Amino acid sequence: MRRRLVVLVASLCGSVSLLQFAAQGASTSPSASRTGSIATPGESNDLLARGRRMFVASCAACHGIGAQGIPGRGPSLHGVGALAADFYLQTGRMPLPSPRAQPQRARPSFTQPQIRALVAFVASFGGPAIPVVHPSRGSLSEGQRLFSLSCAGCHTIQGQGGIVTGAIAPSLDRATPRQVAQAIRIGPYVMPRFGEPELSTLQVDAIARYVQSIQRPGDRGGWAIGRIGPIPEGMVAWLLGAASLLLIARLLGERSPDGSRRRGDRDG
Repeated sequence: MRRRLVVLVASLCGSVSLLQFAAQGASTSPSASRTGSIATPGESNDLLARGRRMFVASCAACHGIGAQGIPGRGPSLHGVGALAADFYLQTGRMPLPSPRAQPQRARPSFTQPQIRALVAFVASFGGPAIPVVHPSRGSLSEGQRLFSLSCAGCHTIQGQGGIVTGAIAPSLDRATPRQVAQAIRIGPYVMPRFGEPELSTLQVDAIARYVQSIQRPGDRGGWAIGRIGPIPEGMVAWLLGAASLLLIARLLGERSPDGSRRRGDRDG
C-alpha cells in the first residue's frame, strides 16, 4: 500500500512538472505575435506563405528568390531579422526606386497586414527581433546629452536633418520611438550602428524620449518661425524691429506741424 502511494505521488509530481514545462515553452514560443497572442502553427505557415509570395513579387528582383542577395542590386537578408525588415518597410524606405538610390522616408508601399507577412518571411532566415522601447523610462537630460554626442552632428540638435558626405541625414520629425531604436541598432545607409556595448537599452530609451520632446517643443518664446535656428530667428527679429521703427518714424514725421509747414511752403 505504501509503495502504491509513493508511485501515485511521483506520477502526479511528474505530470505537474511536464505541464509547467509545456506552458513555459508555449509562452516563449517565437510564433507569439507582438500583441501577446500565440499564433497557431497553421496561422504561422499561412503568414509565411503570404510573405513569400509578396517577397517573390516585390523584393526578389534585388534580393533573390531565397533572400540570398544579388551582387550589384541588393544585399542578403539572411540574419537581418524582423528588426531591419520592419524598419525599412514601415518607413517606406523599401522597395527602392533603383538599387543605387538612397533609402529615404516615404509613404509605405504596403498595408500593415502585408508588412507583417513580409517581416515574418524575412525573420524566418534568422536575426534580431523588433526592439521594445519605453521612452518614459529614459532620462530626458541624458537623452539630450547622448543625442548631442552621437546624433546631432548629422541630424542637428533639433533633429531637422542635414547633408553629410554622400548622403542626406533625414529629419526625425516623424520618427516613432521604435523607429529611433531600430535605426540605432541597424545603422541604415551611412549611419553608424550602435550595439549594446555602445548604447544600452536604457540609453536608447533616453534618446527616444529626447526625440519625442523635440518633435513637440513648448516654444516658450512665442512664435517658433519653423524652429530654423537661433541665428536666422534673430535676423528675422531684427528685420521686423527695424521695419517697425521706420514705420513709426514715418507716421510721426507726417503728423508733426513743422513737417506740414514745410510741405505747404514747398507747395506755395
